[in-house]
Amino acid sequence: MIKSSIRRFRRALLAVGATAALSAGLLTATAGTSQAAAQGPCDIYLAGGTPCVAAHSTTRALYGAYNGPLYQVRRAVDNATRDIGLLSAGGYADAAAQDSFCAGTSCVITVLYDQSGKGNHLTQAPAGGAAGGPDNLANAFEAPVTVAGHKAYGVYVAPGTGYRNNNTNGIATGDQPEGMYAIFDGTHFNDGCCFDYGNAETNNLDTGNGHMEALYFGNNKAWGSGSGNGPWVMADLENGLFSGVNRGANANDPSVNNRFLTAMLKGGPNQWALRGGDARSGGLATFYNGARPNATGYNPMHKEGAIILGIGGDNSKWAQGTFYEGVMTQGYPSDATENAVQANITAAGYDSGSTGTGTLTPGSRISLRATTAPCCTSHYLRHDDADNKVVISGTDSSSSATDKADATWIVRAGLANSSCLSFESVNKSGQFLHHYNYELYLDTDNGAGAFALDATFCPTTGNSGVGTSFQSVNFPTKYLRHYHYTAYIASNGGTNSWDSGTSWAADTSWLVAQPWS
Repeated sequence: MIKSSIRRFRRALLAVGATAALSAGLLTATAGTSQAAAQGPCDIYLAGGTPCVAAHSTTRALYGAYNGPLYQVRRAVDNATRDIGLLSAGGYADAAAQDSFCAGTSCVITVLYDQSGKGNHLTQAPAGGAAGGPDNLANAFEAPVTVAGHKAYGVYVAPGTGYRNNNTNGIATGDQPEGMYAIFDGTHFNDGCCFDYGNAETNNLDTGNGHMEALYFGNNKAWGSGSGNGPWVMADLENGLFSGVNRGANANDPSVNNRFLTAMLKGGPNQWALRGGDARSGGLATFYNGARPNATGYNPMHKEGAIILGIGGDNSKWAQGTFYEGVMTQGYPSDATENAVQANITAAGYDSGSTGTGTLTPGSRISLRATTAPCCTSHYLRHDDADNKVVISGTDSSSSATDKADATWIVRAGLANSSCLSFESVNKSGQFLHHYNYELYLDTDNGAGAFALDATFCPTTGNSGVGTSFQSVNFPTKYLRHYHYTAYIASNGGTNSWDSGTSWAADTSWLVAQPWS
């Protein structure tokens, strides 16, 4: 039945040949909280004559009929694995299955399954010419979202994290045409090399100009840039991040920071294009559409057909970013097909996943008020704008919007123990409260295994009998404490000044309050 509807649509497309036909024929159902879209992005590409040959997502099905696994997780407590599938065919991830399987421990994402049927699954990247390996695997709880109201998790790539498949089926090689898109978190990036998704070398080495064709997202200026300070969507064609015809700046490639960002790249013989847009609303803008670079090696191209995520072709793995879904196609998609895919993406209903206020339920926004009297009962835990330290300071209705946001946190399932909690900054997406040398800081995950432990706290009854105390998961005698207006993890008595027993019980007890922002 699905095949016959696709054949009917292809006949309509050939007859009409316009974006309107794509929109009318494919977007007959919009995503809602109880029903998936009738068609997925890969159904649209197929109808446009450029079928998907790789389709990866941890959030939803990319075909209307797909009902297989999306990804696999492995838990730390016993190294057992579980495939995470869908709530229904063509629908959304069964995040509850992950939550149940990983309860009381941490989990990493071990496999991103290919929905195309080609078997182009992504697994842990091995060592390469630029860096050793194997690479780290993504923490399964670090990028929670909702899609059409359904809870899901993205792939949070901290520096050192990477996925790869060097033995693919159907991916473009040489100068063969292809297209691809990905949905990224436009607020999670850096200037490291290289947060990529797409076509790369099959031997984990830099084998020369034109041996890659992958989407890049970040603000690295070493090989290319766009307008403003970035970040930018660019093409990693090996030995160059391209925003236009040649290495260097392209004023038509704008800085973009949409919370959910659609990035698109396509390439064929002596032509390629770069497009992007907000994954929650609106259409696509074209950042570049024209000839291949005129430097040696890029025309014709020498694509090798491996697939990478989060790293460069030679395993350069110092970048960071978040991936939710992406595909690669056989053939050069038309703008009309891509526009229809973008309409499908915006209809999917991506959202940041905050679900409430004032409670310790993951997804809720909160502020944490100190309880120590008389000094601090109007003080709230916040990150400091002058540096990355965490402090307490007075906050009230007359405080600036920035100060209110600095004192607001999103409760997350504990990165190292899902039965405990982690706290993400509301105005610095992807940055978490964590301890280092017992002092509290706000930072992006650095990819080291210790970060998740340092960023996880278990709530207990307030040590003073008031409110809630937060016990460090890896130093269980130490609790989140303010001392001289600076935040630490501290025990009740010890060699450090902040371990002082004076007012320890009150200093480690917090009131969970409605969020300031």
